[in-house]
Parts: sequence; structure tokens; C-alpha cells
Amino acid sequence: MEMKLISFDIKAALGFLKKPDINEGIYLTYNCLHKPALLGIIGAIIGLGGYYQSYIMKKYIPDYFERLKNLKVGVKPLDSFNGNFTKTVVKYNNSAGYASEEQGGNLIVNEQTLIKPSFRVYLLLNISNEYEMKVFEYLSNGECEYIPYFGKNDFQLWWEKETLIEYDFTEGIPPQVSYFIDNLFIKPDGKTIHENKGREDMVFDFREPEINDFFVFFEHLPVGFDERTTNYSFANFVYTNKKLSKSFIPQNLYYLKNENKYVQLN
Repeated sequence: MEMKLISFDIKAALGFLKKPDINEGIYLTYNCLHKPALLGIIGAIIGLGGYYQSYIMKKYIPDYFERLKNLKVGVKPLDSFNGNFTKTVVKYNNSAGYASEEQGGNLIVNEQTLIKPSFRVYLLLNISNEYEMKVFEYLSNGECEYIPYFGKNDFQLWWEKETLIEYDFTEGIPPQVSYFIDNLFIKPDGKTIHENKGREDMVFDFREPEINDFFVFFEHLPVGFDERTTNYSFANFVYTNKKLSKSFIPQNLYYLKNENKYVQLN
């Protein structure tokens, strides 16, 4: 089984990744690209069916997720302020006849929108899998079957094939010293943030003085779908420029030899 670990950069002028628990008054967006949305983007690139096709076929889970759910991915925010993207609220009218019977078919929508979101996407591809091989070929050639978009079809996104990087990597090698994780990573349950005083549950190494203005960004993000309810399943993610304690070794850690850094892929 041949594996390739690659990355490529995607960007858009605007983006909207709707939070499903906010539906009245204003629609809110996630800040960072999450796995179900990313797999939708990749599925569009290689021509897999989405929510519309699953509705027609009376399937609960879209085809793109069924085909790509085992793909290990990682995401790093680019051109952001400590992981945060600028947001604005856009107000518009949805005048479709079925939009709002209470308002005579004219629904006023307030929608939080990401401004210039961009991410580095890491993928661990099994080249013996026909779909994952197709992902590699399409990304390498800068091709797509369907136009990918960032959360809604008003917000087209793009990537440049020149940003694709293939890495020499090793899996699960625990560092012997404090280290960085380059992308968003999952904070395991029971791990806390505090000064390093020999406790095994600490995450950061506060003894390292090299970064005075370090940041820590947290977000509760979808990682997949619950098979019974088809709702999102979630995990707590962290993004930071602070070194991590050598005692903190999360799962699914990969060392990129040519970049001398670690990423977590889930």
C-alpha cells in the first residue's frame, strides 16, 4: 500500500461554513475549515455526489463522505490573525416563494461571512484507492469536475497546482524535546493548559522562552457524521505557535522530514 502525504493551499474571497445550532436572527459560521466541508470540496473536485444527489437517491450520508471518510486530513489557517479570520455580517433578502410564508415569501437573512479565508490542507492519500489516487491526480493537474466552493455556491474557491507539496514523512515518532504542531490538532480529553511543573496532563511547555507573544486558538469543530442521527460529530481543536511538552503526544502525529515539523492528521 503506497501512501503519499501532500499539502495544497486553498483560498476564497468569501466563505460561509454554517453552524447548525444557530438558525434564527443570524446564521453564524465556523472560523476554520472542518473535515466534512473539506471532504465536500475534495469530492467536488473529483466529481462525487453531494447533498442534492443523496436527497434524490434517498441516502442519509452524501456520496463524497462515504467514499472519502477514511481519508486522513489536517488544516492550517493561512493569512489569519492568530488563527482567526475577519468576519462581517451580510444582510440580504431571500425572495423565493417558499422562503417565508409569514413574511409573504420574503425572508430577511443576516449571515456572518468569512473574509478571504485561506488554508493549507494536508492529506494522507492511499494511492491504491481509486478515489484517493484521483484526488492526487486532479490536484496535481489543477483540474476539477465540479467548481468547488467555500460553504455556499456564491463563494467559489481555488487553488494553484504550484502550491502542492509532496512530503517525505514518518508516522508516530514521538519527539524527545518540546515541539510544534503545524496545523489544527485535537486536544485529548483530560489534557489541560497550565505551567509545566512535572504534571503529565500538561500540553504546553512554558519553560521555552523563544516566543513572547504566543497565541492559542480553540474551536469546537465537526469531524464527521453520527451514523444514527446524521448530525455532525465534534472534537475540540487547538491551533498555536507555542511549543508543546514532550510528554504530550497526541494520536495520528506525522513528522515531515523535509520541513522538520509535525502535523496531526485525523
